[in-house]
Amino acid sequence: MALTRMSRMFFFGTLRHRPLLALVLGRALNSLDVTDDSLPGYRTDAVAEGPFPMLTPDKGSAAPGIVVSGLTETDRARLDYYEAGFQFDVVPCTTASGLTADVYVSDTPDWTAAGPWDLDGWVRKWGDMTAFAAQEVMAGFGTVPATEIARRFPRIRARAWSKVLAQQGRHGAGTIDGAVEIVRRTQPYSDFFALEEIALRHAHFDGSMSDTLDRAVFVSTDAAILLPYDPVRDRVLLVEQIRLGPIGRADPVLWQLEPVAGLIDPGEAPEDAARREAQEEAHLTLGRLEPVGECYASPGAATDFFHLFVGLCDLPDDAAEVGGAVDEGENIRSHLIDFADLLAMAEDRRTANAPLTLLVYWLAHHRARLRMG
Repeated sequence: MALTRMSRMFFFGTLRHRPLLALVLGRALNSLDVTDDSLPGYRTDAVAEGPFPMLTPDKGSAAPGIVVSGLTETDRARLDYYEAGFQFDVVPCTTASGLTADVYVSDTPDWTAAGPWDLDGWVRKWGDMTAFAAQEVMAGFGTVPATEIARRFPRIRARAWSKVLAQQGRHGAGTIDGAVEIVRRTQPYSDFFALEEIALRHAHFDGSMSDTLDRAVFVSTDAAILLPYDPVRDRVLLVEQIRLGPIGRADPVLWQLEPVAGLIDPGEAPEDAARREAQEEAHLTLGRLEPVGECYASPGAATDFFHLFVGLCDLPDDAAEVGGAVDEGENIRSHLIDFADLLAMAEDRRTANAPLTLLVYWLAHHRARLRMG
């Protein structure tokens, strides 16, 4: 009996990566028939606007891919949900081996072909991030509309990139690697930030397991935080902007003095984010970056993780101005402060910003070396 269209699909792009396909389907692939194949009359191009590919008509080419047979209606519903955010439509096709199948294609004019797409290269750079993102996307299957997932997707991808960066951390020496059992994990809120409610059991130091604990965590993305420092003039630059934390806490001081800071974009190194934010917030071009540390802001309640730097730069008298990314709603004023005055502020408990205070004392310790350099 011939297989129906409902049960067979051809995948030319990221879903050729079988761990990702299994995540989207929510089950192992061993009950499915998965074979290598290709689609005549097309080539696979990278999309300049995103880390995924597109099919481009090309009579002399055949786009490589896989054919997956034995898909259920639930499988197809999950696939449709995942692909909805990428502006793909389902169309029938005939593969090089003569199989009829469905394939996801897009004719959106918003995408620009950017040369040949390579699956292995994509897996090395984007595979882990995409898998983390797929977990959050598919957690909404059946409850969150696909259009809403598409709207949230840039922030979902950014949260996924923070999970990739978390695998590269330098901390943890001397702590136990105890068992943790996640009993239940839900996400009642997700937008620019997210909130997760987690029920868990964890190992005690005596080897026993705890009772089930109900907890919640505020989920953000990693941030690069930078203190610009001019070692010749011995001054720093701080930025001032309105902050939601003080509003939520009913603090009368709503505009805060801070280091330059910004969330790290997907695929971006923390150092590159620090340089980008220096340009966006204060119009500064940095010289050498001094890595200061990596730390959670509040590990008992939030995923906020900071990559801290001091950036050497030129800070003349006219360096203080108003900046910020207008398309992000930023309105940021710069301040030039002699380091001695900033240190006095910290010692008088007037730097109400934990990364700033840490950077001040790091710079106090290393200032002589930087000025000699």
